[in-house]
This record gives sequence, C-alpha cells and structure tokens, in this order.
Amino acid sequence: MRHLATLAFLLIASLPLAAAELSLELPGGTHRWSSAELLAHPQIRSLSIPADPTYRRGMHYRALPLAVLLDGVGPGDHLQAQALDGFAAELPAAPLLRQEGARAWLAIEDPASPWPALGEGKPSAGPFYLVWSDPQMGDIGPEQWPFQIARIRLLAPLAERFPALLPAADADASIQAGFVLFQKHCLACHRLNGQGDARFGPDLNLPYNPTEYFHEAFLRRYIRDPQGLRQWSLGRMPGFSAEVLTEDELDRLLAYLRHMAGRKAGSR
Repeated sequence: MRHLATLAFLLIASLPLAAAELSLELPGGTHRWSSAELLAHPQIRSLSIPADPTYRRGMHYRALPLAVLLDGVGPGDHLQAQALDGFAAELPAAPLLRQEGARAWLAIEDPASPWPALGEGKPSAGPFYLVWSDPQMGDIGPEQWPFQIARIRLLAPLAERFPALLPAADADASIQAGFVLFQKHCLACHRLNGQGDARFGPDLNLPYNPTEYFHEAFLRRYIRDPQGLRQWSLGRMPGFSAEVLTEDELDRLLAYLRHMAGRKAGSR
C-alpha cells in the first residue's frame, strides 16, 4: 500500500499546474481572465527582469503591460492587488499606467512550464506576478512587486477606507511623510488600529505598537534584517535595506509609528 501511495503522489506531482484565473474589479465591472487567455493576448511578450527581488536573480517571463488590462482606470485612481496568502498591495494607479520609465507588467505563469518554487516546500510566485522593467527609474520598492496575485480591484483612497490609520491633522511633516512610507512599505502585510486589508502580519498598534516594546536601536536592526536579529524558520518579513528605505525615511516611518502609539483605536 505504501508503494501505491508513493506512486500516486509522484503521478500527481508530475501533472501540470491547473489553469488559474485573475479577477479584475474595475470601473466597467468585474472581468475574469484565465491564464490561457492572458497567454494568448495579442500584446503578450517575453520579458527579462535582470534582478528580480522575489527570486533574487535574473528571471524571464511571459508578460503583458498591465495598463492594457486596466480599462477605465485613471492616473488618480487607487488599486489593490490581493495575493493568495493574504498579502494586499496598495497601488496608486499612475505608475501602473506609465508607458515609459519604470513600467508595470503582469507576468503570467504557464501551467505547462511552471516557474521555480520560492523555497523548499513553497509554491512559485505564480500564477500572476506584478513585475517592473527599469524599476530604478520610478523608485519602485519590493512591496510593489506582489506575487501569487488572485485579484486586482479599484478602491477608494486609503484615507477614506481606513481613517484610523491617519495621523492627527496637526502632525508635523515628518509624521505625515512617515504615513506615506507606511502605506508603501508596511500596509501590504500589516494592519494598524484594526484597519487594513492585509492578513499576512500582525497589527502594528494593537494591543501594542513596536515602538513601545522594542528599544529603538533593535527596532531599526529588525526592520533592516529581521532574521539577523531573531532567527525563525517561519519568519516571512523581508529586510529593508538602505537602498529601499533610506535612514531619513526610516526616521520618518518610526516617527509615524511613535505618533500612532498615542492614537490607538478607541483611545481618542
């Protein structure tokens, strides 16, 4: 029986991946694209990414300019890409619609030729992955490369959806700038004051804010290199290098978090 079970597992593992489906919820309504339909799109092309931040090496994809799928979306709109694992990337539409400089592409995994796994026992970055050509021309950070995407949807701006994330109206410029950085680098994985769509990491203000239980020097080290400070096989937080988040930007992000420690939900 054990031999039969092993044989059955090997047969299943050798089968090609099933075709996936991407849901686009845009001004004109919801449209669902199968991976087969996207791979047959007239604007599909081969794309090389020299330094893929997810795979940490050069990669080659079949990809579409994301803008061709965003019917009715304007530069002032706001989109969210939701991943299968609960990651929810908040994406201003303007960079996604650009035709020059840093350009957004939807990479589509071919079920007949799957991408490499992201690690031992892990799936690939498919079925759909937002990648960028020439990202250095648009200040594109790693949180703007969501993978394992299942849905892209048009949403109201964050300030309207999640008012408990907002700093006080009279907060100084460094705190306001830190809020912008929080949206870019943290909100894809974390909630704050119970608000946000991500289900990947813990809330960063409830019951305690990390600035309340981390000495600042260790919090800075943790943001830069989580595994270097606390080794844990299940740890999924990436490190934010100085190239991604400068020291000045880290100062502003921490200023926002310290400020929000005094603005816990229900305490105002």
